[in-house]
Amino acid sequence: MAAQECWAAAAPRLPDPDCVAAWWNMVRRNLQSVPHSCLALRRKIAAQYNNFTSKSLKEHIFPPLMDMLVFFNFYNAPYLVDLKKPEKKIAHTVNFYIKVEPGVILGIWHTVPSCRGEDAEGKDRCWYEAALHDGNPIIVYLHGSAQNRAACHRLKLVKVLSDGGFHVLYADYRGFGDSTGKATEEGLTMDAVYVYEWAKAKSGTTPVCLWGHSLGTAVATNAAKVLEEKGCPVDAIVLEAPFTNIWTETINYPLLKIYHKLPGFLRLIMDSLKKDKLTFSNDENVKFLSSPLLILHGEDDTTVPLEFGKKVYEIAYNAYRDKERVKMVIFPPGYRHNLLCKCPMLVITVRDFLSKQWA
Repeated sequence: MAAQECWAAAAPRLPDPDCVAAWWNMVRRNLQSVPHSCLALRRKIAAQYNNFTSKSLKEHIFPPLMDMLVFFNFYNAPYLVDLKKPEKKIAHTVNFYIKVEPGVILGIWHTVPSCRGEDAEGKDRCWYEAALHDGNPIIVYLHGSAQNRAACHRLKLVKVLSDGGFHVLYADYRGFGDSTGKATEEGLTMDAVYVYEWAKAKSGTTPVCLWGHSLGTAVATNAAKVLEEKGCPVDAIVLEAPFTNIWTETINYPLLKIYHKLPGFLRLIMDSLKKDKLTFSNDENVKFLSSPLLILHGEDDTTVPLEFGKKVYEIAYNAYRDKERVKMVIFPPGYRHNLLCKCPMLVITVRDFLSKQWA
C-alpha cells in the first residue's frame, strides 16, 4: 500500500488543459502583435532618420555644444560632497528642495547670519524658514556657470555675507547640482523668479536682494525684468562681474578667440545661440529696471573683462531716472573673477549701498 502511494506521488501530472489553453492564447496574441510592433518601430526609425537628415551636421553639433559652453553644468564639481548635508561644508546651514514646476525640483542651501549661528544649532527647516523674517536682510544668490552650490569660491562668499549679517539662499538651477530638469535660459530665469518670490513670501517686511555672479548676473536681470513687468520690482540687485550679453561674452571667450578668422565661424556661433534661444542680455534688461542696482567688478578680471561691467553700468545709469539708485564699485587687482569676497571692503560696500536705498 505504501509503495503504491509513493508511486502515485512520483508519477508526473498532466498539465491543466485550461492553463495550456491560456498559455497558447497568450503566445498567439503576441505573435499577432509582431507585425504591428515592427511597423510602429519602422515608422519611429524613419521619423528619427528624417529628423536627422533634415538638418546639417553643424546644426546637430553646434547648438548642444553652445549649451555646454554657456552653462558648463556637466562639470558638476565638487563631486564628493553630499549636497543634502551642507553642515559638513559650512556652519548654520540647512538643505531643502522646492518644486518649481512638474519635473523641476531645485536644491537650495540656506545660511543664516553668523549672529544667529548658536540659535540655529540642531534646528530643522521650519526654524530656518521662520528666521527669514527676523529683520536681517536676505540675499538670493544666483551663481555662475559650472559646478554646484558647494563650490569653494561660492561658500567663501556666503561665509562673508553671513558674517556681515545676511541670510543667504543659494540654489542650483535646473540641470545643476542635484536639481532636476534641463538648463535653458528661460528655465533658469523661472527658477530665479520662483526662489525670489518664495523668499518674499517667507520674509514678511524683510528686504530681499538678488545677487548674481557672472552668468548669474544675466539670470538676475532676466528675473528682475520679469518681476518688474509683474509690478513687483526687486528690492535690490547686485551684479558681480556682469557681461553685456552672451554673444559678446562668447566671442571674447579665450578658447574661441583663436577661431575668429575662420570663415563663417562667428556666423555659426550666432546661429547656434539663436537656435538655443540664448541671449542673456544684461545690456537690454537694465533699461527696464527701477530697483536699486549695485555693480561690482574686479579690475583684473580676465574671464569677464572690466569694460563689460562698465558698459552695463553706463547703460543703466543713462536709463534710470533716479541716478542715485545705480552705483558701480571697481575693486583693485588681486581678486580676479571669483574672489571679490576676499576684499575686506566688499560687505561694507554692499551694506552701505543697501542701507541707503532701504532707508
